[in-house]
Amino acid sequence: MPTTDLIDASAAIALLGVGRATLYAYVSRGQIRSEPDPADPRRRLYHRADLEGLKLRKARGRRPDKVAEATLDWGLPVLESGISLIADGRLFYRGREATELARSATIEAAARWLWNCGETDPFDAPAPPLPGLWPAILPGLADLPPIERAQALLALAPPSLPTLRRTVVRLWPEAAALLRLTAAAALGCAPSAMPIHRMLADAWGLDAAGADRVRAALVLSADHELNVSTFTVRCIASTGAVLTASLQGGLAALSGPRHGGMTGRVEALFRALEQDGDVERLIAGRLARGETMPGFGHPLYPAGDPRGAALLALAEPDALTGGLVRAVVDLTGQYPSLDVGLVALARQLGLPAGSAAALFAIGRTAGWLAHALEQIGQDRLIRPRARYIGPVPA
Repeated sequence: MPTTDLIDASAAIALLGVGRATLYAYVSRGQIRSEPDPADPRRRLYHRADLEGLKLRKARGRRPDKVAEATLDWGLPVLESGISLIADGRLFYRGREATELARSATIEAAARWLWNCGETDPFDAPAPPLPGLWPAILPGLADLPPIERAQALLALAPPSLPTLRRTVVRLWPEAAALLRLTAAAALGCAPSAMPIHRMLADAWGLDAAGADRVRAALVLSADHELNVSTFTVRCIASTGAVLTASLQGGLAALSGPRHGGMTGRVEALFRALEQDGDVERLIAGRLARGETMPGFGHPLYPAGDPRGAALLALAEPDALTGGLVRAVVDLTGQYPSLDVGLVALARQLGLPAGSAAALFAIGRTAGWLAHALEQIGQDRLIRPRARYIGPVPA
């Protein structure tokens, strides 16, 4: 764990505004984790995240409006979920480390795990039928980016029933069909019953080794707690809307440059590097102008995004990619995220432009459906309140 995530007792006491005995009491109750100081085992270091979380919880009773506002900006958790956990610089899917799962699992197997299907396999079914209007409009969508094509085609998916009062178990087959439909829509082809990574590999002309890398990328993209698209999906699912509506909301949120559109910004950075040739000079120039480096640095992973590291290892980075990563890390201390890993892998495999975004969207669909199903099972509407800051009424 990075030492910046751990602080000593004096700093912990100052952060909380309490005495030493109170700090020790919080530790004994399990509210704050502590670790031996590597430099002096007689001393203890305290987890900054636990301290800051406790401080915010204490403030909740005094200023609930401020605490609620803070939760929407990398703050306290706002919903209970058993799907994914980000802790100590690692990502877990229902208790299993994502990077470990990505070594062998297909996206279908990861979806079954995220959906908590147990021994049931909702993917043990024929391919969903080709929606009737797809053949007529597919030629006109050929030039659209994968996410926009998926949005257009999913709007024409066969109608289904609202999810209100339906059991999650009965929704698994529909979710499995929607995951396959989303993959087909992003590619602009007919749905298939073959494993999704193989369908993608066939469309992109990849060999078995390339298909396996695509499989791992899908699993690493599958879920990431309550990011903006997933929260959007849960809000829609909480209304009892059909599952397709929840997916449409996720895709819409994903299109923004601060979220799924980040892969497009990383692709643009690589194009600029290819034209310039001098990686360090270009990066230094951008930093001197106050520009950020797209795809580098993640608030939840100060020591580096494990998904980005895993994908870069799979991609076997070329000189350009390796030079970019080294330059940004050396100059900023920021590490590559999932977006950089996806783009690097797409470049190494020779995939068409927009393929990194397609991998992200198809993989994340498994997670979106997991959150939609979980929200449906909780059977309550997500309805926060606003803190009004407009003109005072007459």
